[in-house]
Amino acid sequence: MEEIRSDDKYLTPTRSRREWGSWAKLSIKQVIKKSQDEFKIRRNGDCCMKRSFAALAFGTLCLGMAEFAMMGILPEVARDLHISIDVAGHLISAYALGVCAGAPMLTLARKFKLKYILLVLVALILIGNLSAAVAPSYSFLLLARFISGIPHGAYFGVGSIVADRLAEPGKGSRAIALMVSGMTLANLFGVPLCTALSVVLSWRLTFVLIGCWSLITLLFIAKWVPHVPGLPDSGFRSQFRFLKSPAPWLLIGATLLGNGGVFAWYSYINPLLRDVSGFDPQVITFLMVLAGLGMVIGNLTGGVLSDRYHPAKMASLTQAFIAAILLFIFFLSPVSWLSVLLMMLCTTGLFALSSPQQILIIRYSKGGEMLGAASLQIAFNLGNAIGAYCGGLSLHAGLGYRYPALVGVPFAMAGCLMLFVVYKHYNCTPDSR
Repeated sequence: MEEIRSDDKYLTPTRSRREWGSWAKLSIKQVIKKSQDEFKIRRNGDCCMKRSFAALAFGTLCLGMAEFAMMGILPEVARDLHISIDVAGHLISAYALGVCAGAPMLTLARKFKLKYILLVLVALILIGNLSAAVAPSYSFLLLARFISGIPHGAYFGVGSIVADRLAEPGKGSRAIALMVSGMTLANLFGVPLCTALSVVLSWRLTFVLIGCWSLITLLFIAKWVPHVPGLPDSGFRSQFRFLKSPAPWLLIGATLLGNGGVFAWYSYINPLLRDVSGFDPQVITFLMVLAGLGMVIGNLTGGVLSDRYHPAKMASLTQAFIAAILLFIFFLSPVSWLSVLLMMLCTTGLFALSSPQQILIIRYSKGGEMLGAASLQIAFNLGNAIGAYCGGLSLHAGLGYRYPALVGVPFAMAGCLMLFVVYKHYNCTPDSR
């Protein structure tokens, strides 16, 4: 597909006076015919743009299943490889380490076209997951999980920039939300499917499924995603220049602490629903689907609201909403129906933050957009690990399963304050590109 200019945006170009003059000389039939032709061009352009976003979302669907499915198949993996559950848990940590290692590698890819970088990253997803599917030993699987995590943050970084470039002016957050929707769909459908495959057949089929889907994604990106203008190559050091400003650090810190607050509670959601809210273990899977539905709703509404209002304002209010919900969970989780409702509201807020934070880091990291956008995924994963650890400390101290939610409240409030400072003291218009 031919390269598009940044001012194309799949839209009909603004007509000059000369063009309007030529229209005035046409007959009625010619005007109708020309209008129909322009409508077809515009409709085809919109269709191409939607296909591009779908292809990008396929990639985040692969990453979502690769990251979260392991949590549901740990018992089967441990049994097959003759290791304990706590040792098998290192497979989750290996993926997170891959995420942290892969994002800085983008600094070496600054001279390549964004589409080519995406194709290489999806190829790594394919290699990592197919290697995991045929892993003969725990050590080999550990290495395969590390390789699978390498493209995670980098894909979100490059994909966010591509989605923003393809979007119409003022709709960058909505475009990024469409790309991230694959991650939410992975939690809604993909992870339960992978867990079922592991229980009924084999845990290896989980990675075969992800590998096959990544191959489809590779083909769709090659066919549907156009060559958008690349980022200017201003040198290796200049990619880190944006870190001299406090705004990117505030965004990274808000992502780390905000996600840490949620995952201090969410890491122990299963025993909370079972032992505190009183649900039967057999319905927990269905309740997790409801949590995934909240993620889908939050991601889509977050993109729309972020475009309508300032992304930093929307993100800070959402983070305050999450802090309040975590506090309500602590007090009201013994009431079963309220516990489910609050769970959905909290997962809605978690993914409502995704697109505004991504669009903000792109705006505040001029010259290092890929590194900046990928760094949020590092913060996200570190927040998950730190939040789970801190939430577990309350359980280790002998407190009940309600207390991890209380531990998450100050994390969420700290993230809210950081986002509020960005909104009040760092003026970067959402549409500046």
